[in-house]
Amino acid sequence: MTDLNRTLDRSVRISRTVADKFQRRVADARASYDARIRGAQAAFAAAAPRHKTPADFWRDAGQYQVDFIQRSILFMDTLRQRGNQWLAHEAAGKPPVLHYDYEMIADARTYERPANYALVRIVPPEGVVVDPRKRPFVIVDPRAGHGPGIGGFKDDSEVGVALRAGHPVYFVIFFPEPEPGQTLADVTDAEAEFIRIVDERHPDAQKPVVVGNCQGGWAVMMLAAARPDIAGPLVINGAPMSYWAGGDGGSPMRYAGGLLGGAWLALFASDLGGGKFDGASLVDNFERLNPANTWWGKWYHLFANIDTEPERFLEFERWWGGFYLMNEEEIRWIVNNLFVGNKLTAGEARLGPGRYFDLKSIKQPIIVFASMGDNITPPQQAFNWIADVYESTEEIKAHGQTIVGLLHEEIGHLGIFVSGQVAKKEHTQIVEVLGTIQSLPPGLYGMNIDEHVAKDGSVCYDVTLKERSLEGLRAARGEERVDEKPFEAVAALSELLERAYSLLVHPLVRAATPEWFANATRDLHPLRVQQWAFSDRNPWLAALPSLAEAARAHRAPRVDDNAVIRYETLLSASMSANLDLYRDLRDASFEAAFYEVYGNLFSLEMADERADYKRKQKFDPRGLPAVRELLDTIEHGKAIDGLVRIAMLIAKAGQGTHRLSQMQRTRDILSPEGGIAHLSEDEQRRLLQEETIVVEFEPLRAKRSLPKVLRTQAERRRAHRFLDAAAASGGIDERQRALIAELRAMLPAGSPEAAPARTRRNARAGSRGRRATRAASA
Repeated sequence: MTDLNRTLDRSVRISRTVADKFQRRVADARASYDARIRGAQAAFAAAAPRHKTPADFWRDAGQYQVDFIQRSILFMDTLRQRGNQWLAHEAAGKPPVLHYDYEMIADARTYERPANYALVRIVPPEGVVVDPRKRPFVIVDPRAGHGPGIGGFKDDSEVGVALRAGHPVYFVIFFPEPEPGQTLADVTDAEAEFIRIVDERHPDAQKPVVVGNCQGGWAVMMLAAARPDIAGPLVINGAPMSYWAGGDGGSPMRYAGGLLGGAWLALFASDLGGGKFDGASLVDNFERLNPANTWWGKWYHLFANIDTEPERFLEFERWWGGFYLMNEEEIRWIVNNLFVGNKLTAGEARLGPGRYFDLKSIKQPIIVFASMGDNITPPQQAFNWIADVYESTEEIKAHGQTIVGLLHEEIGHLGIFVSGQVAKKEHTQIVEVLGTIQSLPPGLYGMNIDEHVAKDGSVCYDVTLKERSLEGLRAARGEERVDEKPFEAVAALSELLERAYSLLVHPLVRAATPEWFANATRDLHPLRVQQWAFSDRNPWLAALPSLAEAARAHRAPRVDDNAVIRYETLLSASMSANLDLYRDLRDASFEAAFYEVYGNLFSLEMADERADYKRKQKFDPRGLPAVRELLDTIEHGKAIDGLVRIAMLIAKAGQGTHRLSQMQRTRDILSPEGGIAHLSEDEQRRLLQEETIVVEFEPLRAKRSLPKVLRTQAERRRAHRFLDAAAASGGIDERQRALIAELRAMLPAGSPEAAPARTRRNARAGSRGRRATRAASA
């Protein structure tokens, strides 16, 4: 009875908390609305014309009337052009919307297990020269309803940035229709083959950088977890990895699965589509997030700027209106394992028997780029997977992982991929510092980009990489993340309803849905109807081209100080404010309803059981065999191990901040003095990972072991040259200078010649030999 009372008490407290949050959000929405209306009214008053007579006002009214009629005709004609463009794009097979020419390299539709994916090489435009010896880039766009190409949508894009830096660029595209029987396992295998092909085409280059945008981000992470050996650094932009995460009021999409009952609705939609899920439904969900833009903002922006905006509008709509399909098995896997199940970060997602994904197996550096202004993939969903996968910063280092986070302050979701300003700043700097990130010791880092103007007026950027702790990330995001616990109940309910649907309803719906009905359902989707219904197929628009031509020929735009235009501006601002108020109240209601339904006895008990289990499974990184072996052989090693260990000790003694210029100088010093220049990329990373583990877990033993690792006079003179170069490099603090002096004293160069030390590899072999001998004699 005590447990029941305690659970009931918790449920009541959650209900009160939900009610308090709802009231605060309603009050905040009302305050924001009032502030925007007052601002619009102030702007209206400030725009009042000065020194105008009634006659001037009526003249302005007549001018505005002509301008309004002409803008209306041109606006409707732009929509007609959009419809014609959509029909032409459909007839052409919906090719990628890439701004660049490309050539087909591999087509997965011809593979033994076919998939509707292909690999293309971006052809550098005239005047752009790429170096085949530079690390190639492979960009994977999201398959989330739209077609491919947004990563190379224009000149200032991810593709353009990499090309201008001299890198070969490849793009993973996909086709509108999935192959019969295609699964995500087939897609992952095809993408792995694409990466292998790119690596094979550039034998003199380092392993390819793989860039994943939005849903392409988790696809890239799955690929790297399945095949850790085939790729170089990973860049995931606006990629949702921890689907249950989010902040109060900023993540409305995460509640949809619970309020709709989980995965069964996606399966029902697939059955109505004849076994195919329509991507237009995903796009429709995105549009509902921002009704002010969907129902008013983007249309008014086109109408108000009809003389300059149509080209940009049509260019974007070509991508936004291209809807692609998925097989039922694909959308089922995505919803069950990601959207609702959130199984990827828990290591529970699998593509088939024995094909599980362990994100800890990824050895490549990972750059995570997210934005505070993103309401589709909020920062919590982009970053919280790190805390889900790893228990501590020590565990990240023990697994040899390097993770760098970059956070934009305000750009929206699509802006991460299509904004020219983001491409010039964030994406350009990511490309430039990849080499530095590759040489970072394992750990968690925050990347900051400071902008300043040089003396010649050009804009310059200063990149800083500061070491962070996972514990600090948890504290910033909320240690307990209590708001995610009810999603356990959502997942359980979704599994129950899915089984019931698959058993009782699915056979009936599939049998009763002919192919013609599935095609008709897709053709009559509202997002498609608004395209083809406003095109030259509509006989009621036959006179529109002639009217538009006449409007352009006799265009009479209003003057800037027209007295009437401010009424239009006031109306638009009021309309946007009202629609935003509706959105805020709707989202607050959905959030409150979600927690009232799922924040109850059932979900809390489930969440507590899962949390207890995870606490019992607390990870100790020192228990990893690789870590134990390294620490057991800390006094063994070659001179190169000792020199890299010195570099790690000096870096650790600093303040944890790495400026790009300082890090580049350190690497330049280490290359000739430390003898790492001849090592391959993988060998350099392995060496850095091993010495980072040694220095992080046993810093005192690491320092005391140096005389045993650097034994000969030649090795110690080499160490002194390295210490001298490090001291002279600049950018080091007093603690580092004191450590350099201490290390110099520990390694007197005049000591007698000693016998060469056993290498760490020989020590390990000897240890294994002794174990084998003991086992045999036993």
